[in-house]
Parts: sequence; structure tokens; C-alpha cells
Amino acid sequence: MARNPRQGGDDHEPVNQGPRDERGYRPPPEPGRGPRVRTDVIDVYIVRRNAADLELLQIKRARDPLKDTWQPVMGHIEPGESAPRAALREASEEVGLTTTDPRVLGFYALEQVHPFYIAAIDSVVMSPRFVVEVAPGWEPTLNAEHTAARWVPAARADRAFMWPGQLAAIREIAALLAPGSVSREALRIRV
Repeated sequence: MARNPRQGGDDHEPVNQGPRDERGYRPPPEPGRGPRVRTDVIDVYIVRRNAADLELLQIKRARDPLKDTWQPVMGHIEPGESAPRAALREASEEVGLTTTDPRVLGFYALEQVHPFYIAAIDSVVMSPRFVVEVAPGWEPTLNAEHTAARWVPAARADRAFMWPGQLAAIREIAALLAPGSVSREALRIRV
């Protein structure tokens, strides 16, 4: 059996352990060492029910990054803005959806934060995610950031959404909006 040199052993000392505090943890890296952690990006999933399934709105991005890909509403949190307020602002700007619209049936926070890495900017992003449920028949009004919109049945999401984190969000949305959900009211955001 091969020995892992990082584990040490009878004739090996631990490799590359570095200084540790009294609890055994390494200190945080110096600024500029390791990727930055960002928390200023949000995702908003807009959903509606049809007779058989949930449908999720996707919008086609008009510019980089992710030009010509289908995505949920995405955006950045502005200075002094909370994540839920940013989600509502982005939904209004990108697809014309406001919470004063009587066709908005609910606004929810998803419990899971979406972590992902962007190599181009060497950043780990921790993205809060939100859901807006709309009544059947609601349609988006796109801004210049997008060239098209489409509704995707949740049952076909694995063929329409790009990222594993988006598929995880869709599973969470299905559980949240299922009849008898025990978490729906706890995750509802009242604005």
C-alpha cells in the first residue's frame, strides 16, 4: 500500500504544513494569495405552473460573459442593497417583473447558496438564489441585455440549463413549491 507523504508516518514528517494557531488551523492567506471570495452576484428563477409541471424562465444573454447562452435572471448587488432587493431590481430591469404585479404569487429565498468558481477573474462566488412564482400566462418584457426568452419544463431542465448548480436550484425549487412543502412559508420573503 502506497503511503501518502502528506500524512507523515514512522519515517516521514508531515509535508508543507506551515504555521498553525493553537487550535491547529492555518492562518488565512495574505491578501492577493488565493482566489477572492465574492458575494455580490444573485440568481433569480422565475417559475410558473402549467397543468403538468413547473416551467422555468430562461433568457438568452446578448453580451459577454455568457453571450448567446440561456440563463435565469442574474445580476449584481449594488452598494447598500440587500440580496433580496437586488433580486427584485434585477427581475424588474431584465424581464419587467415587479412584486406589485398581481400575477406574482410568491417571492422566496432558496436555502442553498450557489458556490462557483470563475477562472477568468480568479474568484469564488457565493451567490444567493431566489424564486419568483408567477401566474400562468405571465410573459417577460426583455431589456437590451437579452435577445430572447423561453419557458422550460422542470422535467427537461437537465437538457436546458448549463450548470450543475442551476440543476440543484431547480430541484430545490420543485421541493419548495410542491404541495405540502413544510419550508415554503419559512422561505417566503414579504416585500
